[in-house]
Amino acid sequence: MIAPEPSVTDVAIVGAGPVGLAAALALADEGFAVTLLGSPDAPRDGRTVALLDGSWRLLETLGVAASLAGKVAPLSVMRLVDDTGSLFRQPPVEFRASEVGLEAFGWNVATTDLVAALSARTAAHPAIVAAPHQVEAAAPADDAVSLRADDGSAFVARLVVGADGRRSPMRRAAGIEAREWTYPQVALTAILGHARDHRDVSTEFHTRAGPCTLVPLPGRRSSLVWMLTQAEAKSVAALDDAGFAGAVEARTHSILGALSVAGPRGAVPMAGLSVDRFGARRVALIGEAAHVFPPIGAQGLNLGLRDVMALRRCLRGAADPGADAVIGAYDRARRTDVRLRTGAVDALNRSLLTDLMPADLLRGAGLLALAKIGPLRRLVMRQGLAGGLSAS
Repeated sequence: MIAPEPSVTDVAIVGAGPVGLAAALALADEGFAVTLLGSPDAPRDGRTVALLDGSWRLLETLGVAASLAGKVAPLSVMRLVDDTGSLFRQPPVEFRASEVGLEAFGWNVATTDLVAALSARTAAHPAIVAAPHQVEAAAPADDAVSLRADDGSAFVARLVVGADGRRSPMRRAAGIEAREWTYPQVALTAILGHARDHRDVSTEFHTRAGPCTLVPLPGRRSSLVWMLTQAEAKSVAALDDAGFAGAVEARTHSILGALSVAGPRGAVPMAGLSVDRFGARRVALIGEAAHVFPPIGAQGLNLGLRDVMALRRCLRGAADPGADAVIGAYDRARRTDVRLRTGAVDALNRSLLTDLMPADLLRGAGLLALAKIGPLRRLVMRQGLAGGLSAS
């Protein structure tokens, strides 16, 4: 049997989640021929994405934001509530977008809606070829990477972008080492209806099991991310919808009044991942192929979209998109941002899981400083948005 002639492309994106779809659009807009490998899909488990200002600007430049009208809710205020029971518990701290000159920190949208909008845009883009197949093998060489899909089709790309998740086969093919770890937590997710208006306020309760966060959606709806111990999560997840809503209402002190389940529910075990480099051998890693950490501070997908922005900048004008110089520039561009944010989220999460007095004291002092010192609070807000303030 004669093997099929491989399809040749400038860039192959492996993985069609939101980060992979955004990367396909961004690089196609830079003039590269792009092949998108994988089937666009999003888990229907109540997960949403809080797209920070820079991520939203990226979607605007990609021609996607307008199609999400009516499906997003602004995050005008982010409220932190210390609900750990610590001796050093501080009053709630509120971060207002208006303090840093923004209408909103970002916009919250259901992951399914985001993927649908990105998929429609990629399907209409003349420089993107969609190949809804899973990649079974990858062979990097000096001048290109050869890929074989599960339907027998073959592809050759000068650059492969690994957007294929935390188990990334592209990461292994490139010989990039990853360090993985787990947390004794599970995040319960859901879409909830509520009796009171959320007033565009996202509230994050810090508990001994981790954060419990209500994030606005259009109307009197919010998304939930509730981190619990594995045993507690199993017990709460087993409740019927009425019991589940009651448990969330109790945990969040009824700040939104009576709650009801208004969409799908899910449970996601918590884990972390970091890589020793962000690209090698004509492979660049983005999204969860390069970094994984708990859903604290709306950093996860936003960090992946910042990967896309950085990769686009590094490829701009490049004659060879997979050249060592391009891959090296991308690696350097992502090291500080990703590692600082991974470390910060990991440290905060672990501080919540301990009842050691020094950790409580430091966390309480930090919240007090944020509440009382305006310039510090505004600096923290800008750093939370940093790296995503430009979609160029």
